[in-house]
Amino acid sequence: MLNRVILIGRLTKDPELRYTPSGVAVATFTLAVDRPFTNQQGERDTDFIPIVVWRKAGETCAKYLNKGRLIAVDGRLQVRTYDTSDGQRRWVTEVVAETVRFLDKSKNTDTELEQIDPFSTFGSQEVRFDDDVPF
Repeated sequence: MLNRVILIGRLTKDPELRYTPSGVAVATFTLAVDRPFTNQQGERDTDFIPIVVWRKAGETCAKYLNKGRLIAVDGRLQVRTYDTSDGQRRWVTEVVAETVRFLDKSKNTDTELEQIDPFSTFGSQEVRFDDDVPF
């Protein structure tokens, strides 16, 4: 069986970083991805896809990504359910990232940030992790 998703798009807002009760970092953001074809009006529709990034990679994404940045995400599709406080069941479909590649440079003009190499920890221009998600 295969569950693989590869997306290239732009962040719709800055990533949100949270920590689980056990202290594991998780960043979430939405990626705007244009469809490869035009609609009847000749315009491209856009899909807004929720992305989840765990652990150190999530912390790195939260630190260096912001609204409008162009990135590539390689991961897997995950569908989960939860019950609301009023007893209604909700379905959530999201991409759990395994690799996040920054495809453009930050527009931040802060000289201190320009001197930081966000990839030095990882040895390349991507953030990758292979360990299991803590459920």
